[in-house]
Amino acid sequence: MEWFSFWGIFLGSFLLAVLLVPVMIQLAFRFDVLDRPGYHKTHTRVHPLLGGGAIFATFMLVMLAGFIVLILAAGGGFSQFPSFQKALMNQWPVALAALPRLAGLLLGATLMFVLGLFDDIRGVGFSYKLKFAVQIFAAGLVVISGTRLDFLLHPALNIFVTILWIVGITNSFNLLDNMDGLSSGVAGIIAMILGVLTIQQGQYFSTLILLALAGGVLGFLCYNFHPSKIFMGDAGSLFIGFTLAVMTVSTSYITPKSASQLPVVVPVLVLGVPLFDTFSVMLIRWREKRPLFVGDNSHFSHRLVKLGMSTRQAVVFIYLVTLCVGISAILIPDLNLFESVIVVIQEGLIFSLITLLMLKGKEIQVLHHALKQDLEKLRETSGNNGKVHFK
Repeated sequence: MEWFSFWGIFLGSFLLAVLLVPVMIQLAFRFDVLDRPGYHKTHTRVHPLLGGGAIFATFMLVMLAGFIVLILAAGGGFSQFPSFQKALMNQWPVALAALPRLAGLLLGATLMFVLGLFDDIRGVGFSYKLKFAVQIFAAGLVVISGTRLDFLLHPALNIFVTILWIVGITNSFNLLDNMDGLSSGVAGIIAMILGVLTIQQGQYFSTLILLALAGGVLGFLCYNFHPSKIFMGDAGSLFIGFTLAVMTVSTSYITPKSASQLPVVVPVLVLGVPLFDTFSVMLIRWREKRPLFVGDNSHFSHRLVKLGMSTRQAVVFIYLVTLCVGISAILIPDLNLFESVIVVIQEGLIFSLITLLMLKGKEIQVLHHALKQDLEKLRETSGNNGKVHFK
């Protein structure tokens, strides 16, 4: 029965998003909520920006439908299907206990969506200080509702790291949204991986939330994969990042089989791709003395394209990296200490290889640029109408 519920939630969210995205495309053109080509942007034509509205509406409608079903079950509304009624009633105490934390998630996620939506509609971004202030407030709502880390030495430290984590992951997905299908695809993969993890640990209520998000995001991806018809905008990326951040905090990773506290690193590994992209971009901007919060083409995906990959190839490459690190990470809770350390080392080596690839790619780009300049000089100084002859 649980598997029926899981597939029902996922497929329902997927189909609802597929139906809602065309509506959002029409609304975006009608109300001029559009992303036009410009500095550091890779697209060459106008794109509607309300894809995040489809993802948000899908998620909220599925959450509402889920609670309606539970309420009907509490009143015996499915008594003609005894096994289904029993399964729903088993989830009723879990839902009631989780209600305050779910309210914190929904309120904070709604605030993130509204913040991003205003940003998309205005066409000119809010100051990063205002964004951070609103994000910290939303993360504070989550903490107050009862969702926070609990493995650190002091309660204040747990609260601080929880807020830092939520704000950091929220912005990581906002930064990752720089190429067709990238942020939505990575988010869908991560949500599915976390869904599998929560199924393994019997955290079925969290599974349903994650699958509702995954279905909505992957339904939107049908229109967002290159060449895309719509963008999710800040409304979508902030909402997705915030929701995944909160779900990683609310999910437990240490099980009775865990041999150590090492499983607490699972969310860091599962979310390794957006974190890698964020830290690498910030490091590049800092080293080149450029503003940290002004967009550019130094993202992971952009550097893959500069190496010679197409947009689709770069995005699929990042999907595969996300799958590799995520699938390995969800094994850690059930491994012994030695095996867990091996997995963590493996994850580190994957990102080390990617870093070396990026560094080598930069050298190739520098050599290519120098060669291009030399050829231009030869054309300027040579005769024969600028043609260069090699002997």
